Amino acid sequence: MNKTKILLIEDEPPINKLITDYLTTHEYEVLSFFDGLEALKHIKQNGLPHLALIDLMLPSMHGFEVSTKIKAMGDVPIIFVTAINDTETIVQGLKRYADDFIVKPFELRELEARVQTVLSRIPSLDYASQPIVQIDDSLSIDFAHNRITVGNKVHTLTPTESILLHVLLRNAGRVVENRLLIARVWPSEDVGEDTLRVHMHRLRRKLESDSHHPHYIRTERGVGYMFTVRPVETENEAQEQE
Repeated sequence: MNKTKILLIEDEPPINKLITDYLTTHEYEVLSFFDGLEALKHIKQNGLPHLALIDLMLPSMHGFEVSTKIKAMGDVPIIFVTAINDTETIVQGLKRYADDFIVKPFELRELEARVQTVLSRIPSLDYASQPIVQIDDSLSIDFAHNRITVGNKVHTLTPTESILLHVLLRNAGRVVENRLLIARVWPSEDVGEDTLRVHMHRLRRKLESDSHHPHYIRTERGVGYMFTVRPVETENEAQEQE
């Protein structure tokens, strides 16, 4: 089984090394960087990590900005690791960007426990972190560049569509409830199911050969949506979605 990939962006070399060494000994694959630009470049070339640990005060761009760019590619869980401990920053970070927030100084075992807790709440398939996710002979997904290839046609995804697809793929074979999709895609916005349906319809128009009889994203009416890694064989099983 492949190791869980953790992206670490920490500009203080001693802290960077401590975190990298500790998590590596606990069987994580740590991708370590000192600034956001280099980390984003790595993602573009190698695909999304399973989780990101991000300092806020970075040399090239603020941690919130780095997080925004990562979240535009897919629903990567984020833990902020920072010396900033004012309430307003913590609240803003948790509402808009991160799944957790840990303030320096901290115990390494506490950090690892927080990593375990966040990962336990968010399903993660190994192939969802590959540069190109090959679903089948007809469909491949490049989250880092917000695009899918269906047959020989390339479609550009909006950030919202990328996040939706990333959440569904991580939960492939299981129905993801509407409320969970809304919480992951619009964490700080007051969004209802009508908005979700509109964006899902737009995603299906790019993803499916017949968006009214979808093969990949199926609807569980009144509950949520499910991504099927292997397309369904009969159109009778597909549920119409406008």
